[in-house]
Amino acid sequence: MPVLNRIADFHQEMTGWRHDFHQHPELAFEEVRTSGIVADKLREFGVDEVITGIAKTGVVGVIRGSAPGPAIGLRADMDALPILEETGVPYASKTPGKMHACGHDGHTTMLLGAAKYLAETRNFAGTVYLLFQPAEENFGGGRVMVEEGVFTRFPMERVFGIHNWPGHKAGEFLWRVGPVMAAVGNIDITITGKGAHGAMPNNGNDPIVIASQIVSAFQSIVARNVEPLESGVVTIGHIRGGHTHNVIPETVLLQGTARWFKPEVGDLLEQKVRDLATGIATAYGAKAEVQFTRLYPATVNEEASTELAKQAAAAVVGENRVVFMEKPTMGGEDFSFMLNEKPGSYLMLGGQRAPTDANVHHPKYDFNDEILPIGASYFATLAEQLLPR
Repeated sequence: MPVLNRIADFHQEMTGWRHDFHQHPELAFEEVRTSGIVADKLREFGVDEVITGIAKTGVVGVIRGSAPGPAIGLRADMDALPILEETGVPYASKTPGKMHACGHDGHTTMLLGAAKYLAETRNFAGTVYLLFQPAEENFGGGRVMVEEGVFTRFPMERVFGIHNWPGHKAGEFLWRVGPVMAAVGNIDITITGKGAHGAMPNNGNDPIVIASQIVSAFQSIVARNVEPLESGVVTIGHIRGGHTHNVIPETVLLQGTARWFKPEVGDLLEQKVRDLATGIATAYGAKAEVQFTRLYPATVNEEASTELAKQAAAAVVGENRVVFMEKPTMGGEDFSFMLNEKPGSYLMLGGQRAPTDANVHHPKYDFNDEILPIGASYFATLAEQLLPR
């Protein structure tokens, strides 16, 4: 495959870029160094325009083909996570408590590789917009780019992205039409009761006991309210209350996440979280303040765009390595905001080295550099197939 072969020529160069990004992780909307390197490399490659400062640290590159034509967008995310790295690799994070634990360093590198190739060859008719997005992790950089008019300033017909998938065979693409990733909501509940000495609980109403009842009751929300063939998740991941052995605190904080695909399921989850938390607290003579913050909608692939994405993936790795993704994942992704505005598709690219590989958001996770030229070739092939000369 000419695209893959040409990009393979600078595979080692791409690996160096990725390792550099990995050593210098930056959190959401802090990607100053990362976006600066991205912008500098785009200029070095001869990209026609490089626009910075979109969504604070976002970058858009513009590559015009050898003839006029329509336009498409290719997107990669750039931010890291607040996780202490435990990989032990030579290029591990130099910033304690921050690491690229989701592969965004690889996504950025793959799109840079495609940019280098496309700027060099111009083997397409039309325009390719390269969207380097900040703040995918919890802060909705994709939403901010949309709100700041990225699709108005850079009009495109379709937009595409990929995510590495360490739980699947390296070099295989996974696709599905419709929901591919879930909608995301954050749950914050503050329970305020009456504290007391631990030896005299009758003098208070113990918000720790109330919190325990609420957490237990939440287990029935999906099991007994969501239609069995639908999907939903309510998880409490953090409880904070009290400071010592023998003092019942005044307040307890619960934090968690909710996930769903259909909007009506999201509505149901929010209502039940509110009803159960406030009702149980009231029954114990306490008060519960509930915040249910909807972060991202579901990531939904459009059918025609997904067919085009499959064709490009098959051109790179072969049809037998483009595999139907039977079930969507309950993970969230703010590429959903872009897909709400434009037709497009989001594929998964397998990156597994061994079945024991750490998954994303784990302190021992590390992106597989062997799939860098595959992802870059996919992006480049999309441009050449969708914008033929």
